[in-house]
Amino acid sequence: MLPFSAKTEQVDRCVTFVTFPDVKLLDITGPLQVFADANIFLGRTAYSTPIASYYGGPVETDAGVLLNTRRLAGIGLDEDDTLMIAGGLGVFPACRDLRLVQAIQRAASKAGRIASTCTGAFLLGAAGLLSEKRAVTHWRYCDQLADACPETEVDADPIFIEDGRVWTSAGVTAGIDLALAMVERDHGRDLALELARSLLVYVKRPGGQSQFSEALKQQKRSATGRFDALHFWMKDNLTADLKVEALAERSGMSARNFARLYTDDTGLTPARAVEQFRVDAARAMLENPNVSIKTVAGQTGFGNDERMRRSFARLLGVTPQAYRERFAVEMADSL
Repeated sequence: MLPFSAKTEQVDRCVTFVTFPDVKLLDITGPLQVFADANIFLGRTAYSTPIASYYGGPVETDAGVLLNTRRLAGIGLDEDDTLMIAGGLGVFPACRDLRLVQAIQRAASKAGRIASTCTGAFLLGAAGLLSEKRAVTHWRYCDQLADACPETEVDADPIFIEDGRVWTSAGVTAGIDLALAMVERDHGRDLALELARSLLVYVKRPGGQSQFSEALKQQKRSATGRFDALHFWMKDNLTADLKVEALAERSGMSARNFARLYTDDTGLTPARAVEQFRVDAARAMLENPNVSIKTVAGQTGFGNDERMRRSFARLLGVTPQAYRERFAVEMADSL
């Protein structure tokens, strides 16, 4: 692979990944691969990526893979460097390890950028680094993070959040998006897009994009899971007849019984759920500036752009055009 040809800032940066027993392997390897590939594109070691733990030595991940780590206190960090805390189920006992928490506090006082992937946010919180900050973690743990860190504004929706020098990301693969955003900040958008294409991400998702789809939201909202299969069929058939009568027939119920049971189970009427599915799909399509708004409306079941505009205004408080202006991303070239 040829070195990346764009002019970039000649600053060597250290991104230190903090681990602990039962850390989630992908929380480390996903972002780490972004920085390693950035070195290949740049043709030099722009990023060093040590993996650290409190004691150093081998640390077993949740996948059973052993990582050879360095002692966190032995890694020198400065204002050009990043301290990145990984997540995983092991983060909860790690939060009770006072020595590790204090070591993170000391390292964070030197680093210019502090970050977490997934539930690594809990360790940032335990170290007092999320106080008066806006943060995100995996949607399943957002309420728990809000309880653990009452001085933190926890936003359950975005893929990642940057608040000053503190960056937090949602579940697992969102750490890749976080790392791409950091590379863009350090070396420019062109390199970040090249990396996205190389990693088969195709587009570099903006941090404000929702971390889970409407189908997953409905699963979380459902009390019984009775309509999960219907939700995923709806997601894939947005231009079909999704009126109550058609959905009821597909569910093997009368229209009246279906509407009652569906609303009791999900807290939404079938019509509002259909609208939310269509808005969710339209949001994703609008992030591609090469697709016209009229095409988006047609392919997501709205029928026309005026109907889509009304739904966006009702559910999101913005027009489709305003949403596109905020979240459209430059599409990487075809592979």
